[in-house]
Amino acid sequence: MRRRIFGSAATAVALGLLTPLAGCGISTDGGAGDGGTLRLVAAEYGDSAATGSASFWDKVTADFTAAHPGIKVEVQLLPWTDIDREVSRMVKAGKAPDMALMGAYSDFAAQGKLYSADELLSLTAEANFLQPLAEAGSVGSTLYGLPFVASSRLLFYNEGLFSKAGVSAPRTWSELKSAAKALKDKGVKFPYAMPLGPEEAHAEAMIWELSNGGGYADSSGNYSLASDQNIQTFRWIKDNLVTPGLVGPTPPAQLNRADAFAAFTRGEVGMLNGYPSLAHEARAKGISVGTVAMPVSDTLGSGEVTPTVGVADWMMAFKQHGHRAEIGAFLDFVYQDENLSEFADRYHLLPSTVSASRTPSGGGIDNNDQQFLTALRGAQLYPVNDPDWVTVSDTIKRNIGRAVEPSGDPKAVLEDIASKANDAGKKR
Repeated sequence: MRRRIFGSAATAVALGLLTPLAGCGISTDGGAGDGGTLRLVAAEYGDSAATGSASFWDKVTADFTAAHPGIKVEVQLLPWTDIDREVSRMVKAGKAPDMALMGAYSDFAAQGKLYSADELLSLTAEANFLQPLAEAGSVGSTLYGLPFVASSRLLFYNEGLFSKAGVSAPRTWSELKSAAKALKDKGVKFPYAMPLGPEEAHAEAMIWELSNGGGYADSSGNYSLASDQNIQTFRWIKDNLVTPGLVGPTPPAQLNRADAFAAFTRGEVGMLNGYPSLAHEARAKGISVGTVAMPVSDTLGSGEVTPTVGVADWMMAFKQHGHRAEIGAFLDFVYQDENLSEFADRYHLLPSTVSASRTPSGGGIDNNDQQFLTALRGAQLYPVNDPDWVTVSDTIKRNIGRAVEPSGDPKAVLEDIASKANDAGKKR
């Protein structure tokens, strides 16, 4: 497939960094209010009342209004499972919010619905975004998706289980396979947990593809979903991990990320790919966690450095109600280091700006999260700046697991996914 992806690089974003169980609306539906009232529809990052996002937004909006008495901000929280669909519905109905914080932006940018960053922020504020995130938030050379919080993926391993199995952190695929076999011999339930279920299979797939020199797009920015490298990757996974039973009792196509993470915190997983919040959760439950870069294929060799996968969520501003100046003032306030860092710390994620992500001595991120920030600086993100990415990623999520099933043909499955992605582009 050779359809050009928007943007200068093969960058993109996951459709949500966490998996909240519920949202808590704190305003009513409808268009933005009159005069000085702005409306923000934001994803709910918490999974309970205690961890919900409402308290953060209550404080930030109150502090903002105190500093800007003529402007009020109403915030409506929606769960990740609903927010993309609901915001799209609002926009189609002519009731767009003034701002939205969610997992995709480029379809709205393609429709001309969004303000660009240079219409909202000062040059200093716009230049403060971490470079890989700014690239992923840009269509062409124009920034429309303002990165809010982000993360990167590293290989997690249970140090206690590794010690019992007599193995060390793998650097190559063959070492990963050997470690998984040793873990299985010691009775570990999931030697390597491979979540290729529909929740977030596109993340796991891209991690493996990048580690073999592949990925979702080529160096020219064209989709390359069925490249030779990607086909080789899934053949190796099927033959060397799935068929020998090194991925545990749940078939990869049926294993979702949340279930794999929960099993890791129970001490049932030897290795899996994860992000900062999982490390904090596992350590809180007494799991000794080690992290390394994703092992590379033996074809590349252990000395090769391949990109890690980066993920982010996006703030965007809609033009419909013409509140450009008021929105700009609010976003300048929200993106102040103390506010952005408070939100990121709450959910063990990474702030999206250079100044807020300084080392802890400068008031930035936790020491344990520094390695994820280092990885993020050189990360590759999904092609979220392609308006068709939502459809393409959904196709990957629902189909990629078939490539490693006992009767699956990786080449046929990847070519089918590429064909469906190509069809999505033709429909625009």
